[in-house]
Amino acid sequence: MSDNKIIKAIKEKGQTMEAEMSFFDHLEALRWHLVRAAIAIVIFTCAAFYFYDFIFETIIMGPSKPSFWTYRMLCKLGDYLHRDGFCINKINISLLNTEMAGQFTLQINSALLIGITLGFPYLLWELWRFIRPALHEKERKAASGFVIYATFLFLLGVLFGYYVITPESINFLAGYTVSTQIENKFSIDSYLSSVSTLTLATGIVFELPIIVYVLSSLGILTAKFMRETRRYAVVVILIIAAVVTPTPDMMTMLVVSVPLFILYEVGIVVAAVVDKRRKAREEAL
Repeated sequence: MSDNKIIKAIKEKGQTMEAEMSFFDHLEALRWHLVRAAIAIVIFTCAAFYFYDFIFETIIMGPSKPSFWTYRMLCKLGDYLHRDGFCINKINISLLNTEMAGQFTLQINSALLIGITLGFPYLLWELWRFIRPALHEKERKAASGFVIYATFLFLLGVLFGYYVITPESINFLAGYTVSTQIENKFSIDSYLSSVSTLTLATGIVFELPIIVYVLSSLGILTAKFMRETRRYAVVVILIIAAVVTPTPDMMTMLVVSVPLFILYEVGIVVAAVVDKRRKAREEAL
């Protein structure tokens, strides 16, 4: 009897050690996926650092110049509608550096932000490669386009934030004053923070359908719940649009909120598809 207990204890210990080794193997695999993603981000960062003159003058400082694409399109829209006030001929923005290493830090930080933005799709690919072996065949087919869809939505959000939200916000904030005795002079760090935050935050917000898909797959979110809470979602979206675009005009707020409304409706469709698949699996069982 005692021999059987010893053998049983040895087997249980062996199973425990095998599970622990499997867990650490997974951690090791995840570590290498993240290492490869980090290397890709470093490569993109180095490339951005090398081509920094073009990046700074054309991309970072672009929304502060009247020749920016958005301002030119607004001017053409005003001509088409025969309305004045759409053209922006001057942006009252004055940037300064107040720290000894400020400009060097600016180049490092902005190059890193460019590297993260460009390396984000590869990071998603590495995460997908890590998760994929744990999925069943049907789950793999259902989520086969995860990287493509997530990358597309992120880049679409980045472009929308950069070409729509950022220039409108900079144009408004640069010319906003509470008194003529106060002169607007912005630090270069503040300018970079505004451009990067508005751009990347919009890219993350545009991942809403992917987030809905994940939560629906886990059974946390349903299409019925999203439909019932649509009225509250409208209020939340309007609040987000008001915060992201600190401009007083209603038109800019609507321009920002309409894509968010569309994303919410797309999320309802995604949740409905996931609910339908779950019910089909339950009926099959």
